[in-house]
Amino acid sequence: MARSMDVDERRRTVSEAACRVLARDGLGALSVRNVAAEAGLAPSTVRYTFPTQASVREHALNLVFDGTAARIDALPDHLTGRALAHAVLVELLPLDDERRIELDVYLALGTAALTDPELRPFHDRVVAEMQDWCGQVLGAVGVSPDDMAYEACRLHALIDGLAMQVVRLPPDADTSWAIDLLDRHVAALVGH
Repeated sequence: MARSMDVDERRRTVSEAACRVLARDGLGALSVRNVAAEAGLAPSTVRYTFPTQASVREHALNLVFDGTAARIDALPDHLTGRALAHAVLVELLPLDDERRIELDVYLALGTAALTDPELRPFHDRVVAEMQDWCGQVLGAVGVSPDDMAYEACRLHALIDGLAMQVVRLPPDADTSWAIDLLDRHVAALVGH
């Protein structure tokens, strides 16, 4: 890699490499040596960019969150109602390699966050944003404010369950059933 790589680019390169290592080899394989090899950088560069293993994990979790948020923020402004709900929900399922890696990273680091007080705030941020996205979907289809909290929890649980099933399928498996299930769930909520 070029010596002139700026700090943000180096952070992104290292974080993406950490995500690939986590998704492919698991949390136990997340080491400076493995991440450096994956990124094509010297271990000293990785240590300089992220001085602790905790900082690598935190940045990887933020990278996952930022990727999902960027895709949702990039949805066309003209989408409303069920079309908006569908578009948001599709972004939350692991339907391609990028989103599969994101989910694998989230699962590994989310589990680690249960016992790692430094990682917990980053995990909590992702969970809170997921609740917000569920609220956005429910608001788009006209769910009553009185039912919003309950339905957001229910939708979040449905998305998480579907994501767990989809991510374990072979990469070329048909996942249209998961999208159809979410669309049917949302259709049942219209005017709820």
